[in-house]
Amino acid sequence: MKVKGGRKVTFFVLECLVLVNFCYFQLLKRHIFLGMLQSRRQLVFIVFAGVFITSAIVAELISAKSVTTPLFPIIAGIIPWPIVFLLTDVMNEYFGKETVKRLSYITAGLIAFCFLLVFLAVEMPTDNTSYLSDAEFRKAFGGSLPIMIGSVTAFLVSQLIDVKLFGIFSRLTHGKMIWLRSTGSTVISQLVDGFIVLFIGFWLPGAYSFSEILVLWISGYTVKLMIAVLLTPLVYLMHSLTKMVLRNEET
Repeated sequence: MKVKGGRKVTFFVLECLVLVNFCYFQLLKRHIFLGMLQSRRQLVFIVFAGVFITSAIVAELISAKSVTTPLFPIIAGIIPWPIVFLLTDVMNEYFGKETVKRLSYITAGLIAFCFLLVFLAVEMPTDNTSYLSDAEFRKAFGGSLPIMIGSVTAFLVSQLIDVKLFGIFSRLTHGKMIWLRSTGSTVISQLVDGFIVLFIGFWLPGAYSFSEILVLWISGYTVKLMIAVLLTPLVYLMHSLTKMVLRNEET
């Protein structure tokens, strides 16, 4: 009965969240189209920034789990990051590197804020009526805390590298060869990102040995590299759609 009751409460909370989000979206949409945001450029940036920030934060929360792939095990937090770096390149192209830098700083601050909230939730005493025991909750979220510290550091370093390299490749290609600008900057920045996350988030706390860290680093980087290459058509699609929307606004 306790489990059933817990499930009922969980479903009720989820329903409330869905209702609140629906109402918020309707209000936001009304503001967007009735005056708060008059341009498509602002709307496109808000959508990109929202997906960017959400993907970065979710990556931190799910990084405590390792998942099996057809090739080798990887950290689940790797999955959302290609979205982050895809949006980094698109926003870099249409909104400028300074805008992307500011968004990166804001995202890092929000990840740190998320870290604080998770830390407080883990350390607060668990009530007897809790659906998850203290050990279960701590096991699920407690491992994410050092990972978040490493990820904030890695995120800022890799983002700044990605933005800088994107500008260099853009000048060398004279604004052409989108695949080289996008994939090239991501490939190099992710090499740094993966090592910093694993070193601070897993090796320093003693969760993995250094040899295990190297295996996860190489396997994770290989997966990211493969995803970056597979996303190349999506990069062109995102650029085309963004260019079309912004061009229609200008005309």
